[in-house]
Amino acid sequence: MSLELIANNKVHGGWHKRYSHKSTVNNCTMTFAIFLPPGVDETAKAPVLYWLSGLTCTDENFMQKAAAFKTAAELGIILVAPDTSPRGEGVADDPEGSYDFGLGAGFYVNATEEPYKQHYQMYDYICTELPALIDEHFPSNGKKAISGHSMGGHGALVIGLRNLGQYTSVSAFAPITNPLNCPWGEKAFSGYLGKDRESWKAYDSCELLSHTPADKCPPLLVSQGMSDNFLESQLRPERLVAAAEQADVSLCLEQHPGYDHSYFFISSFIDQHLRFHAQYLS
Repeated sequence: MSLELIANNKVHGGWHKRYSHKSTVNNCTMTFAIFLPPGVDETAKAPVLYWLSGLTCTDENFMQKAAAFKTAAELGIILVAPDTSPRGEGVADDPEGSYDFGLGAGFYVNATEEPYKQHYQMYDYICTELPALIDEHFPSNGKKAISGHSMGGHGALVIGLRNLGQYTSVSAFAPITNPLNCPWGEKAFSGYLGKDRESWKAYDSCELLSHTPADKCPPLLVSQGMSDNFLESQLRPERLVAAAEQADVSLCLEQHPGYDHSYFFISSFIDQHLRFHAQYLS
């Protein structure tokens, strides 16, 4: 599969690059960004941390706002940030034009409903197509971890818990923990997956975690700002804690007073998350 380079910037001794490519699973052109730390080449390969962004975001938000390059360069970690949904002519959007469904809000699921199923196959894109592309074109050593924010935190948890053994570690900032039972999740899942709530369980991290064998679960780190205006209505981290307790799984939930839902919060603790992943990727 061919890549088209659309941006190239040197930063902290490494390179930030943006690429577009034709996606087979999403049936459209997709964009992703990658940071290659200094010294990484075909003879000195590195592990990959996949970052999934939240509602309304693209591949650019994390790379421009998270301040992750310096520590990623120090630790020798490749960063990959895909777009949050398919885009382009013919890709269905929310007919009401809202921010929490359609373009920029793919929710990292495989849509089964018209007209979204033709393009919105973000679960397969993140789990299968994009990693194969990264391994083919870049000096990945085959080890990978996953992280994300909000809708992307939901995606990181779901993908990590559904693919046990494939990711060395999983972390999330302010994730939507229980989309089965929150307004964002109910709207997205109804539109992408239909009205059968039973099918939604495959994309709910609380449901998945409660049935995860403790000896198979990857290390989990969740950071939550306690001044997040979506905390009570959409995120509900206490439900994830309850699911972990039910499965006797170890979950590290860190609650940070005063922090909100923004990239000010992410940039304050991204170094901790990178170091968390580095100990398992090394």
